[in-house]
Amino acid sequence: MVRKIVVIGSGAAGLTAASAAKRRDPEADVKVFTEDEYIAYSPCVIPWVLEGKLTWKDIVMHDTSFYTRERGIDIRTGTKVTAVDGTSKTVTADGTAYEYDALVVATGGSVFRPPITGVDLKNVFVVRTIGNGKEIEKAMKGSEKVVIAGAGVIGLEMALSMRHRGKDVTVIEMFDQVIPRIADKDIAEHVQRYLESFGIKFVLNEPMSSVCGDAEVKWVTAGNKKYECDMLILATGVRANLEIPRMLGLDIGKLGGVVVSNKMQPYRDGKLVDDVFVAGDVVQCESAVGTGPTMSQLGSTAVKQGLVAGKNAAGADAVSGAVASPWVTVIGDVHVAGTGLSENLAAQYGLKVVSGKAEGFTRARYYPGGKRMTVKILADADTHVMIGAQLIAGEDATGRIDWITEAIIQGTKAEDFLAHAENAYCPPTSMVRDVVISAVDDLCNNLKR
Repeated sequence: MVRKIVVIGSGAAGLTAASAAKRRDPEADVKVFTEDEYIAYSPCVIPWVLEGKLTWKDIVMHDTSFYTRERGIDIRTGTKVTAVDGTSKTVTADGTAYEYDALVVATGGSVFRPPITGVDLKNVFVVRTIGNGKEIEKAMKGSEKVVIAGAGVIGLEMALSMRHRGKDVTVIEMFDQVIPRIADKDIAEHVQRYLESFGIKFVLNEPMSSVCGDAEVKWVTAGNKKYECDMLILATGVRANLEIPRMLGLDIGKLGGVVVSNKMQPYRDGKLVDDVFVAGDVVQCESAVGTGPTMSQLGSTAVKQGLVAGKNAAGADAVSGAVASPWVTVIGDVHVAGTGLSENLAAQYGLKVVSGKAEGFTRARYYPGGKRMTVKILADADTHVMIGAQLIAGEDATGRIDWITEAIIQGTKAEDFLAHAENAYCPPTSMVRDVVISAVDDLCNNLKR
């Protein structure tokens, strides 16, 4: 009997789940329903398209015909699922009910719109889909002053993109630093100074309080001050899309995501729900560092979870471990990365931390083209287990943050890392002793004090 698998959502988690299910069971009938017009692209790349480094065509990897032809997956774009019945195991879309043997919910998240007046005015945008990006691109032609609400990674990428396109850019952030929560203030200050060198202005520690104008935005207010703009971009964080999970009566965690097991199965009233799997931005998962839940709304996490959800929807018994949520961004000529807990997040988990830091270069000091690098490592003051790290460099941040992430996930003590860590050395790629090891060395010295 042919297994019927329905996937709701075509983001990284949804398409990964659909493909994984089809690989596991080539005979399965796999259908994907998505409200989006475009599929198989990364929202993370939108700032670089708007800057002019890429085109919209460049970033769409596959269309629906590819999935039909090459993978035998039926994808329905521009299609909203209006009802899900977990008892009859049906999904309703466009007035038709589709039966399923297994359901994957990968509905993602939406940009949070602050509950203030004026956010629905013309030329107020979010950055989430290609459609959003094209709307911004069109409005850019008639805009000069842009306000970015939110100084997270996407907000900063958008700020520099707009500045490179000749716009007057102001970033407003309710916290007292850029990249709040996931980056420590000393690292964040490096990033802020770099962006200020391009003429980008920052308003910190002040939430945006209103959006003003007639038909379209003319200014915003924050801290009783007025900031003129003809375009406002909301980069105010992502909230899980819970409409479908609530139709199914799934348990929602305290962080606003669906509670799941390590097999990506959800719960209803504390009991596992058969034949339903959830993955991506809509999920609340377990932290590999702090005791308790976390939200890991990253493309890499979505793919990891989507693989497990898709395999299990097709009858496998795969598991997904707790997450450290490594992240990286490229802002101009600067790579910024982090993993695990920041000092702020560690404090929320009730952890006392000790840090170590080192500065060096991405290549041998004498080799041309090397870039400066600063690495900061955090450890639990009591156990000495490494719990977080951040680095800022001119190149090659990803490999180093991945290296540290694995050590954190394994629960490595700083002293053990220092005793056993080795790095490959070649003058064009690293110093003979990598800056990461030097930072852990400093951490160990600080832990002894």
